[in-house]
Amino acid sequence: MGICEGRVAIVTGAGNGLGKAYALGLAAQGCKVVVNDLGVGTHGEAGETKGAAEQVVDEIKAMGGEAVANTDDVAEWESGKRMVEQALDSFGGLHAVVNNAGFVRDRMFFTCSPEEWDAVIRVHLRGHFCTARHAAEYWRAQSKAGNPVDARIINTTSGAGLQGSVGQSAYSTAKGGIATLTLVQAAELGRLGITANALAPNARTRMTSTGAFDMDAKEGEFDVFAPENMAPLVAYLVSEQSKGVTGQVFELKGGQVFLSQGWTDSPAFDKGARLEAHEMDAIVRKLIETREPAKPVYGAA
Repeated sequence: MGICEGRVAIVTGAGNGLGKAYALGLAAQGCKVVVNDLGVGTHGEAGETKGAAEQVVDEIKAMGGEAVANTDDVAEWESGKRMVEQALDSFGGLHAVVNNAGFVRDRMFFTCSPEEWDAVIRVHLRGHFCTARHAAEYWRAQSKAGNPVDARIINTTSGAGLQGSVGQSAYSTAKGGIATLTLVQAAELGRLGITANALAPNARTRMTSTGAFDMDAKEGEFDVFAPENMAPLVAYLVSEQSKGVTGQVFELKGGQVFLSQGWTDSPAFDKGARLEAHEMDAIVRKLIETREPAKPVYGAA
């Protein structure tokens, strides 16, 4: 028996890459999975990977697991409701939503179009909202009815969202919003028995293949960037073992797992009276000089 035996999870964007690794890893740990994938390409091109969700379901069934396919658009409000209902109809319950679906439209900020901006924000931010919002409504109703709830929301942020990435202003903005959304979900939903955490994976996917990232496997060496490296933490967070772990942003790379400490206040300068404009330059530069150095923006010179 795996650590997710008896649990039911929705995994969005699970036809390829990280989502597929999560779905297969959860199934290997005994979880029943709703495998969602719209079948679009890296930039959201319609139909590019049509049938991907069904193929992952076939793999799960071949290994003795239970899964159903879903091809809804995660950013459509009614789609989130259908996914939750599909989990309930197929498996009789729902314990976790793993928000993973997304795509990129990489552009320097000064060339990013409104259409590209809106498309990326929609699939990432609105996509994280719709399914989890319907799931939270279901779990809240269960709690109000007196039924014990031990549920999970697992979101996907990124190093791009935590520190920025050159050429990815829309993606970075969306992923930064997701990290903050996770903190709010954890604070609001804990009393209902729902935890919320986020992952910032370092893994080789279709999206990373479009950028200037060297994530190729090195022959004879541990494959640091294999998507499968990320799956054990997802299985743990979905499982009952992770009860009480909430409001965290996990960063992963190969065999490493660590927590992002987020925005923290530096030591303050306090004059004890109103500051004057002519004083600000020396104060600001001293604060910058004495603060802990920030992680650099990806791709910055």
